[in-house]
Amino acid sequence: MFFALSKTLGVALLPTNFSIALGLVGFVLLATRRAALGRKLMAAAIVLLALCAFSPLGSLLLYPLETRFPPWDASRGTPNGIVVLGGPLDADLSAAHGRPVVHSAADRMFAAAELARRYPNARIVFTGGSPNLVSNDAKEADYAATLLEALGIDRQRMILERQSRNTLENAVFTKALVAPKPGERWLLVTSAYHMPRSVGLFRKAGFPVEAYPVDWRIGDQPFAFTPVALDGLSRTDTAIREWMGLFAYRLWGRTGELLPGPAKD
Repeated sequence: MFFALSKTLGVALLPTNFSIALGLVGFVLLATRRAALGRKLMAAAIVLLALCAFSPLGSLLLYPLETRFPPWDASRGTPNGIVVLGGPLDADLSAAHGRPVVHSAADRMFAAAELARRYPNARIVFTGGSPNLVSNDAKEADYAATLLEALGIDRQRMILERQSRNTLENAVFTKALVAPKPGERWLLVTSAYHMPRSVGLFRKAGFPVEAYPVDWRIGDQPFAFTPVALDGLSRTDTAIREWMGLFAYRLWGRTGELLPGPAKD
C-alpha cells in the first residue's frame, strides 16, 4: 500500500505536477460559471511554477539534507563492505537498448568503483530492482553489474540484490542477503540529499551503516536564484519528494527520527 501511494499520490503532489494539474483545472473552469475561480487557479499555478523554477526554494530545501552527513572519514579504518543504492540506471531503457543506461546519480557508480579499488577485500553490494508501479523483468541490479564490471570491478566480488522497489526494501532485503556481523563496518553510498532517509531506514532494519554521500545537487550558496527553469523545478521536486518520504516513513514508524543524522560515538 505504501509503495503504491508513493507512486501515485506522492508523484501527483510533486510541485511541477501539482502546478500543471492546478492550471488545467483552472482552464477547464473557464468554460463554466466558475470562470473567476478558474482564473485564480491558473494564476496560482503560474506563480507556483515560477517560484519553484527560479527561486532558491529547491536549494533551501535540499541544503539541510545534503549537509546532514559529513564526508566519510577514511582514517577510521577499512570497511568490510560497501552498499550502493539503486537509482542511477533505468532498467527498462537498459533492457530496450541492451546495455546499461544511466539517467541520474552516476556518482554512485563512480564512487563504488573508486572504493572497490581502494579496498580490494571489501564486499560490493548493489541493491535495486524496479521502482516502477507496474514492472517487468528488467532489474536495475543486472545492468549495474555490467556497468561496474566495465569500471573495473570483478563480478565475483559483487553481491546483487535485485528485488527491492524502494529504499525501505533496499535496507530490509540487503540485510537479509549479506547478514552483517556485529563489529563489521559497512559504507552506504547514495546521493547526499537521500542519505538521511536511507541511513534511518537501514538503522531501523538493524543494519548499521556509515554514510558515504555523493551526487550533490547544490553548493555552498543555497540562497542563489536559478537562471534555468528546469534546474529549479528538478531541485524543488527532488527536495519535496525527499521530505515527503522522511515524514511518511517517520509517521509509519520505519525510521527512528524525522531527520536521521550521524551516529553518536
